[in-house]
Amino acid sequence: MAMANEPVRKTEPRGSALLRWLIRVALLVLIAWGCAALWFDGPSSRPLAALLVALFGLGSAWLLFFVRPFRRGTSAALLLLVLVLGWWLGIAPRIDRNWQPDVALLSTAEISGDRLTMHNVRNFDYRSETDYIPRWETRTYDLAKIRGLDVFISYWGPRAIAHTILSWQFEDSAPLVISIETRKEVGEDYSALRGFFRQFELYYVVSDERDLIRLRTNFRGEDVYLYRLRAPPARARSLLLDYLAKVNRLEKEPDWYNAFTHNCTTAVLLHVRDLGIPFSWNWKIFLNGYIDETLYQQGAINRSLPFDRLRERSAISSVARAIESPAEFSRSIRTGLPERPPPPDF
Repeated sequence: MAMANEPVRKTEPRGSALLRWLIRVALLVLIAWGCAALWFDGPSSRPLAALLVALFGLGSAWLLFFVRPFRRGTSAALLLLVLVLGWWLGIAPRIDRNWQPDVALLSTAEISGDRLTMHNVRNFDYRSETDYIPRWETRTYDLAKIRGLDVFISYWGPRAIAHTILSWQFEDSAPLVISIETRKEVGEDYSALRGFFRQFELYYVVSDERDLIRLRTNFRGEDVYLYRLRAPPARARSLLLDYLAKVNRLEKEPDWYNAFTHNCTTAVLLHVRDLGIPFSWNWKIFLNGYIDETLYQQGAINRSLPFDRLRERSAISSVARAIESPAEFSRSIRTGLPERPPPPDF
């Protein structure tokens, strides 16, 4: 039997306690991101970066778990996180770094009516992945003679992750292929983890297929698949013009690559969105190795065959490696390819 003067203990409602722990867990995830941002994008001095990571990480955790009341500690930890985020968003991309030779020049486009003049189209002569003769060309295209749009999907590892490349087909010109990639500095290698932070500037490789695709099939040993898209010529033209507007902006206003929000696939979909074409975001966009399944389900590529059979016939790496004359590359990799589906009626 309780004594008359014994204080009554207040029991925190179970739902309230669970909510506090959920808030802590969510903030801990964001704090972990902040620590990684400080490590990768913070001071070049590793001891100083490590000190900042420790101060931010441990300090934020202490505020979350030991400062009372709960609202005060959480608010203070959130304020620290906002300060780190504000600093991170303020890191500006640059255009004047010591770039690797294959991304040394930026392409630009001049458009007059139907005439497109592309400057700095990459068409390197490769002896190996790292041994090549640089060749940057100026080419002209007739936009009225766009006949279709193709997509390459290139795999270098697990099935879930791939690289997406678009190629515009012209009636009387070589295809114009554009790949959204990172602009790496001399001595720098791509890292999937670092790609989530402000480590790489965004780069649009405007190229000949004999360069961009042959590099992947013949010299990097990647598994590449080629699908003909259903997009009508007018839509293919609009998408190309949207791409080229971004290409020209990057020559004056550099931008960041991000492996989650602005990568080779999400950037394509952002261009598609600019045209007002509806699409639904789903997990296959982020595990983009399955993007061909999505295109198949949406009827954007040939559906006259079961998907597994279509994918088998769309593999071009072995064909590309057997081509003796690079001049025949684009034509040869399309020999026997499933037909382009007819454009939609609208």
